[in-house]
Amino acid sequence: MTNLDEQEKEKFNSLDHSWWDPEGPLKTLHDINPKRIGYIKQFMELKGCISCDIGCGGGILTEGLANQGAHVSGVDAAENLIKIAKEHALDNGQTIDYRVELSNATATNHEESFDLVTCLELIEHVPDPEALIADCARLLKPGGTLVISTLNRNPVSYALGIVAAEYILKLLPIGTHDYSRFLKPSEIAKWARSVNLKLQDVSGLYYNPLTRSTKIGGLPIVNYLATFIKEKS
Repeated sequence: MTNLDEQEKEKFNSLDHSWWDPEGPLKTLHDINPKRIGYIKQFMELKGCISCDIGCGGGILTEGLANQGAHVSGVDAAENLIKIAKEHALDNGQTIDYRVELSNATATNHEESFDLVTCLELIEHVPDPEALIADCARLLKPGGTLVISTLNRNPVSYALGIVAAEYILKLLPIGTHDYSRFLKPSEIAKWARSVNLKLQDVSGLYYNPLTRSTKIGGLPIVNYLATFIKEKS
């Protein structure tokens, strides 16, 4: 089974020309990106790090990692977004290996090749999140680090992550998220343990749309990041 929802892919494909607009429909991603990179740096020295960004989209995080000195590959199923990512990297003098590919193919071709794998804002968009985590684990070298971000599944996350963010405050395009695909940290941790990944941290991510400021830390009430280490055999 292909771990891809075609409707989700096309939904994001349609955002290609606005992906790098910091005032556009994805402005929240631009606003939170510096803090996300700062969080990753707590667990990984990025300079010289061999990194793979799974579900890279148009490359906002991917370029951020490259700017910190990482050697980065970016993988996404959305052809339009990879095209935009390649063009933007070229315009900014970045050397990034972007590929239109699913995580399973990447894991098959590059098993145990990366010090760091990032998978941010993707896992809630695929049919089989457990398989995605397994692919990420296969990509990591022993001792490597996996960082995942997603949304918790509870009434507060529905109210803030969908009703407020998409319909009231217009922080994201309507239909960006499906509440039934939100994932509890305990679910992700269980799947990770089954593929030899040890949980290091779970931190909430809080975004203030009025000040456009971001804080990472505290309880994972709505958005959160989770970090894992691939245990050495």
